[in-house]
Amino acid sequence: MNQSQITYWCHEVIRSQSRQGGYYIDATMGNGNDTLFLCELAGDDGHVLAFDIQEEALCTTRELLQSHGYEKRATLVKDGHEHMDRYAEQELADVICFNFGYLPGGDHEIATKLQTSIVAVEKGLQILKSSGMMSLCIYSGGDTGFEEKEGILTYLKELPAKKYTVIVNEYYNRGNHPPMPVFIFKK
Repeated sequence: MNQSQITYWCHEVIRSQSRQGGYYIDATMGNGNDTLFLCELAGDDGHVLAFDIQEEALCTTRELLQSHGYEKRATLVKDGHEHMDRYAEQELADVICFNFGYLPGGDHEIATKLQTSIVAVEKGLQILKSSGMMSLCIYSGGDTGFEEKEGILTYLKELPAKKYTVIVNEYYNRGNHPPMPVFIFKK
């Protein structure tokens, strides 16, 4: 894997904080790569809950998990990530993973939006266990939402420091609005 890709760094941080048998949420399933990664971390005793609003994402992810023998490790949900509290209890998840933007290779008109993304992060923080972590890959530029990026960052800056540690990273020497990896650790 290319070590300069955002997904590489997010996976490495998630791996450092995860445990076999844990409960993981992929809030933005997409092509299923994060879901697959979380299924590997969960092992036979853990579980992954993954969300997407597009049937294409569910089909692609289902096929990917089946090709690796992990279909029983995950529950794939066709619903918006802002509804994750309908499927998971508070203080349940060890790790929650987000990739904001649109489905890679998909319709750019169908993308995450600031209003639902903020709600999803808020609900995710309630679902996250103490000492759990949330990974946010924030894509912006072009047609994918500077408004969403700035809104999420503004929201995160206001999180109480006694309860959360928020680490915002950036590609410092890249142009064209590179993605931004963000990590939230719940104390």
